Amino acid sequence: MWNIEEFVGAAGIAVEELAAYVDESQRGAVPVLARRPPGELARLLGLREWIAEGGMTPDAFREFLRCFLREGTRLHHPAYLAHQTASPDFPAALADLVHGATNNPMAIYEMGAAAATAEFEVLRWMLGKVGFPEGGGVLTHGGSLANLTVMLAARARAVPDAWDEGVPGDLVVLAPPSAHYSVSRAVSILGLGQRAIVPLATDELGRIDAGRLPDVSGKRVMALVAGACATGTGLHDDLRTIGQWCRERDIWFHVDAAHGASALLSPEHSGLLDGIELADSVIWDAHKMLRTSALAAAVLVRREGDLDAAFQQEASYLFYGDQGFDLINRTVECTKAELGLKIFLNLAWRGERGLGDYVAAQYGTAHRFWELGRDRPGFVFPYEPESNIVCFRYGTGDQALLRERLMDSGRFHLTSAELGGVRHLRITVMAPATDDKTLEALLDAVAEHGSPGGSMEA
Repeated sequence: MWNIEEFVGAAGIAVEELAAYVDESQRGAVPVLARRPPGELARLLGLREWIAEGGMTPDAFREFLRCFLREGTRLHHPAYLAHQTASPDFPAALADLVHGATNNPMAIYEMGAAAATAEFEVLRWMLGKVGFPEGGGVLTHGGSLANLTVMLAARARAVPDAWDEGVPGDLVVLAPPSAHYSVSRAVSILGLGQRAIVPLATDELGRIDAGRLPDVSGKRVMALVAGACATGTGLHDDLRTIGQWCRERDIWFHVDAAHGASALLSPEHSGLLDGIELADSVIWDAHKMLRTSALAAAVLVRREGDLDAAFQQEASYLFYGDQGFDLINRTVECTKAELGLKIFLNLAWRGERGLGDYVAAQYGTAHRFWELGRDRPGFVFPYEPESNIVCFRYGTGDQALLRERLMDSGRFHLTSAELGGVRHLRITVMAPATDDKTLEALLDAVAEHGSPGGSMEA
């Protein structure tokens, strides 16, 4: 059994150390990331010894945790400008603690009635926001599983007997090259193969060209996938035009809004999602712009029955009698964490307006970076940002090498992406602490480590 006194002491240490970690991260008082090789880091943390011998005490735990946190990546840091992973708010962290202690895998209602009910209500709220008041949904561990689940639902609608009879060879999925890689993964997992993906025409920035949608006569289209927003650029497809085109042809319209759906909470930016209500399915990741810790991704469908048809299963120890409020028949996962609690607590603390203000602030900071950098010598910005993602180049040199030099300094964490076949630097503004001072410092550092003429300085 738990030693309650030991748990309370260790939990107190964890809270103290995490509070100090977040505080110094938010202030930018330490490097944003560490890049120690795994072998060296394993020795520093004493991982093999702890695994073999055990015996950790609260005092030893404090020292271990300090080192563990110091060697990670600080998503609360103003210079964290890399991946589309939330700088999590503390209510979501509290939900993780609750789940870690209670461990109610609530895909089966009897295993976690409170957690399942919280998920139901969060999903009801999300469905209302995307315009599916009569729809259905489920939370999954990440957008990749969410996209796979949607593709299963679309397949069930196009070929109801595919679960038993297999996938016919004439199904196709329409998607732009900018679609998230999980879409093409899902297509192959479903047995269609990459040949089934028909690439949609795009403009020079990778957005679907709604004026050049293909002739689908003679094709058996399972789904069309649009982005809101594209992972690489943060730009949005024309959902209304594409959605109307799909409606006229009875084609399943899927909107991958993993990153961008949270803009529905910002009156200033909700217009970017105009037409999302025409979709048959939407995915929405809370662990991006709703500030939950990873992972919590929603699958939302216009017709509830489409999601129920995605899976067919038999297991006498789980499926018998009236399944009632179980969610297990809607998801790949059997054991599923209390994901709804993380979203609920962030909403309960900050409110819909507070989360919308956060989205607007991060979008505003990204736009500010564009304003500060566009007139600097050597910098090229291929588009005005629509979200909190910005691509840019400095000079004509190796942008990947420039990124490595910036990261080696420990001062900045950013990514890169190809746009039109050309490598660009890329930032994603996630941390509330990122401000003009950070942005100016990044622009200065880029100019310091790169050369407008193309070569990199030693």
